[in-house]
Amino acid sequence: MRDRDAAGRARNARPRDAAGRPLPRGAQGVARVPDDLVLPPDATVDEAQRLIDEGLPFPAHDVLEAAWKAAPEPERPLWRALAQLAVGLTHIQRGNTRGAAALLARAGDGLARWVGPPVAGVDAAGLAHWADELAARIEREGLAGLPDRLRPRLRGG
Repeated sequence: MRDRDAAGRARNARPRDAAGRPLPRGAQGVARVPDDLVLPPDATVDEAQRLIDEGLPFPAHDVLEAAWKAAPEPERPLWRALAQLAVGLTHIQRGNTRGAAALLARAGDGLARWVGPPVAGVDAAGLAHWADELAARIEREGLAGLPDRLRPRLRGG
């Protein structure tokens, strides 16, 4: 029987590891991001950066995805690209070469296309370059030799 929320939507309440993989019920997992999380843009970037720095890109993705869903329509492509960047890092953590390269390339493309005003100090151009370079490296050489934790800086400076 699947876990359901109060509205009847399927929700997986199983604990998860740092890479977002479900663990057996009763196991100790990493803290989950609340489904109803809504933070202001600066707090979203701060929390996503903290999680990435701690080697938790899957929860960072959840934070960025919440921002993407709650953002005004013009900002959604930026938040979506940031969420894709975090998923690309998650795929690296999971050892998924193809998924990592694909999501990082998609994130790089989305970030490079961002022409709106700066949001929460996000360095869209710098992150686009970082994601594209990493995706190309992974396509050429695979995941071997990458550091245990990749820590892109979401904000410039």
